[in-house]
Amino acid sequence: MKLLARYNRVTLVTTVIMMLITGIIYYFTISLILTDDIDKDLEVEENEIFEYVAKNNQLPQVFESNDQQISFSEATQGAIKRYYIDTVYKKSEVHRRHRRRHEEYESGRALISSVSAGGKYYRVAIVKSTVETEDLLKIIFGITIGVILLLLLALFTANRLLLNRLWQPFHNLLKELRSFSISDNKTIPEPDTNIDEFKELNHAVAAMSSKVKKDYKELKTFTENASHELLTPIAVINSKLDSLLQTENFSQQQSKLLNDLYTSVSRLTRLNQSLLLLVKIENRLVDGDEEIDLKPIVEELLAQFEEIFNDKGLKVTFTGVDKTLKANRYLIDVLLNNLLSNAIRHNITGGQIVVTLTADSLVIRNTGDDTPLQSDELFKRFHKSSSSEGSGLGLTIAQQICENLGFGLNYQFVNGLHTFTAKF
Repeated sequence: MKLLARYNRVTLVTTVIMMLITGIIYYFTISLILTDDIDKDLEVEENEIFEYVAKNNQLPQVFESNDQQISFSEATQGAIKRYYIDTVYKKSEVHRRHRRRHEEYESGRALISSVSAGGKYYRVAIVKSTVETEDLLKIIFGITIGVILLLLLALFTANRLLLNRLWQPFHNLLKELRSFSISDNKTIPEPDTNIDEFKELNHAVAAMSSKVKKDYKELKTFTENASHELLTPIAVINSKLDSLLQTENFSQQQSKLLNDLYTSVSRLTRLNQSLLLLVKIENRLVDGDEEIDLKPIVEELLAQFEEIFNDKGLKVTFTGVDKTLKANRYLIDVLLNNLLSNAIRHNITGGQIVVTLTADSLVIRNTGDDTPLQSDELFKRFHKSSSSEGSGLGLTIAQQICENLGFGLNYQFVNGLHTFTAKF
């Protein structure tokens, strides 16, 4: 979940909860205030009854209006306690057309009291209608709900518009980081914002990227210089070994030592060439794209490896369709050569290699160990099995070529076959 979405969710949920709690408290507070006003009105009526009885020693005439009723009933001396109660208000109306009285009940508030008049003890019930009070509460509650909804809408709109603008420098920085490459000279621009945190973040990222590029350039320069410097001594050693092998007769032990030395120098030569090639590919120094037909290239390469296939007793199967790519021919040759060499080198005697070319991928399957390889370590530099005679750079170069050409290269172990797929 995005930070902005989570912030909006937390803010809105918190606001809704607080508004609901505030609305409930507000509703009950207003209700208590209005109820207290009604109780005061009932008390006023009660005092008027007491004053009338004290003055006239008799009960006043029973009074009844649209919103208030007063009734008296005889009771046992001292049996009535004064209290307020929520009750119903019985409202009688005369139907104009049929001239009939009908009764309606609505909510009311009553004060139960007692009074003595004419030597008798009476229960007094003063009932007042609370319909208008409830209508007022409904209006207040409706206004409150409307204000809450309006506030939530304003808060949501403000968060969506304002926070999106506030976070725009952060998204711009993410965009720059996604397109960041240590091999180009592009710098991360200054953010157009007055927020200190974003400025500090941008400065830290810019400083880090500058240091990474500087370290990469130094490492690249060292690799290039070291590889070029190694070319001359390796060539001299090869030349001297060739001359030495042609001059004298050597014992079996000396021949073995010279052969081991010649083999090691050959591996060093291949390693040096692989490093130079990897540096060129990583820095995109190999260009010259052209329209190439992939199918005849694969067939030609398989024909070149035919003797090696026969020596190891490998059964090779190729099925493919015509596929045209716009790419560098040299890189395609290196990619195919490395993948096929890997399938041969790590195969078993009498095994098989299955090459499949489709409109969207090139798949090379081969027999080998019965256990899958570690896919997370497979394309790392100099990663190879203990029995491998390669340099450990073949798959690394293949992956780098695929990245430069916009392909995807992945490994799977399917039905006992090690499968490398180059997705166009």
